[in-house]
Amino acid sequence: MSATRVFVARLAGCAVFDPAGDRVGKVRDVLVVYRRNDPPRVVGLIVEIPGKRRVFVSIGRVTSIGGGQIITTGLINLRRFEQRGGEVRVIAEMLGRKVDFNDGSGEATIEDVAIEERERGEWEVDQLFVRRPKGASPFSKGQSAYVTWREVRELTASGEAQSAEQLIATYSELKPADLANTLLDLPAQRRQEVAEELPDDRLADVLEEMPESDQVEILARLGDDRAADVLDHMQPDDAADLIAQLPEERGEHLLELMEPEEAEDVRFLLSYGPDTAGGLMTTEPIIVSADATVAEGLALIRRHDLPPALGAAVCVTLPPYEPPTGRFLGMVHFQRMLRYPPHERMGTLIDQGLEPVTADTSAAEVSRILASYDLVSVPVVDEKHRLVGVVTIDDVLDYLLPDDWRSHPDETEVGRRAAARAQMTTGSIPIPHGRRAGDGTR
Repeated sequence: MSATRVFVARLAGCAVFDPAGDRVGKVRDVLVVYRRNDPPRVVGLIVEIPGKRRVFVSIGRVTSIGGGQIITTGLINLRRFEQRGGEVRVIAEMLGRKVDFNDGSGEATIEDVAIEERERGEWEVDQLFVRRPKGASPFSKGQSAYVTWREVRELTASGEAQSAEQLIATYSELKPADLANTLLDLPAQRRQEVAEELPDDRLADVLEEMPESDQVEILARLGDDRAADVLDHMQPDDAADLIAQLPEERGEHLLELMEPEEAEDVRFLLSYGPDTAGGLMTTEPIIVSADATVAEGLALIRRHDLPPALGAAVCVTLPPYEPPTGRFLGMVHFQRMLRYPPHERMGTLIDQGLEPVTADTSAAEVSRILASYDLVSVPVVDEKHRLVGVVTIDDVLDYLLPDDWRSHPDETEVGRRAAARAQMTTGSIPIPHGRRAGDGTR
């Protein structure tokens, strides 16, 4: 091995390669089992491979850890990982736990775990990086220390919730979709602890990437005020889809608690069928006047919080400039803006060949328009030709893909089901789910 001791939090996101140098995936966690008299033994890594599938890689298959990368023998079982009884995920379950010093000097919280190779292919927990409680000063952070496993014991008081702060810090750089997958892999109680600790905007982004059933489960366990705050931060179309899955009474109560402007957008979207352009659209496109300049348009699409699909084109309308707007004039794609000087007026750059759709246009027709004209968004107007929103390519993909696409079924199966749904047919095809098989090292 190139290193005999590594800290687990630093392994999160590290690339995993086979002996030929081809990337296999990236580390998501380390799996250990507890022992009666000895420190926990490392049994393997949880690795995310292409397709966002989580698989188990036995520690015996790892030949090198160092330099921000991990080398394996290349023999990886591709069955989906399922946690077995007695196995503990270091990042998801150990970080944030409280421990008590055996010398009676008090408590501390685990912030990182070091694992060390004792013999070739045999790894165990070597040290813990812990932090004692904060002092009397509001600015004190708490003293940190490195301790061995035998110097402390875990506190497992009945009903005591373990801190999720360290887990959140470890996964702070993950994209919302990756964090959503990570949360779905956690035990239900731990998942809820992390959800409750996430900031409102971060939790909103994560919920948007989850299946509706999991969205409902997490939201159901949040207080009404917190749930309404999270819904305020979600895209209106995603918030509408989520509220539509809730009992009518609670959905209406949450709408009353939301910010009036956000609630109005959501109510507006809920008035349309889920398989229409109105049900798929978002009500927050970029809208400018015909007299706005290219410089102003480019400044609007540079916003870091703007989804790429919404930044691909700018809508030009008559006043007012909030949906429903004045008469819709057309769209200007950002590539066209790049070809003209900053002072050019947006009204002169409108794509005359792009026709808007109405709110009651079928989702199937919208998908055909996007595909036929290589578009990433299409404008939606009402009967008075006022802009009410845009349907983006990600909205259509969410509709076309099977309901369980986030569970990562086989790619060929996704293709068949998406094609079937695009043709407006129905029917379900069972998706096989397998437990990981032994690879001879466990």
